[in-house]
Amino acid sequence: MPEEDRRYPLRPIVGIGVVVLRDNAVLLVRRGKPPNAGMWSLPGGAQEVGETAEQAARRELLEEAGITAGPLHLAANVDSIDRDDAGRVRYHYTIIDFAARWERGEARPGSDVTDAVWADLDRLADYSLWDEAHRVIGVARRLLAAA
Repeated sequence: MPEEDRRYPLRPIVGIGVVVLRDNAVLLVRRGKPPNAGMWSLPGGAQEVGETAEQAARRELLEEAGITAGPLHLAANVDSIDRDDAGRVRYHYTIIDFAARWERGEARPGSDVTDAVWADLDRLADYSLWDEAHRVIGVARRLLAAA
């Protein structure tokens, strides 16, 4: 879906995110397009019509970072609502986040990201992540440790 079709939506857009863990690192990508161009985040994107949430997660992970993950576990949901100066909703995403362990592939930027890295879990402050990303990474770590 083109970026201009996502601005000022009539209803929320379903977004999919994936927390992929590998040893003591998490996969992060740097966004290449609005609304968060230049920012670090979890890999993911909009779910397409006819695609399950899990299919969308696996597609986005491969497209954005060249990574394949093992079993996906539902981790959290996040509401991302961005308003313009007049208070109108400019972007509205309801994001379904999954947790998974790395299976194969080397982190490399693809599609709409400019960078993909394995970030050390003890150095996440270096990436200026959204508070919700920190929360979801914590949930994913606990979930995968118990799985």
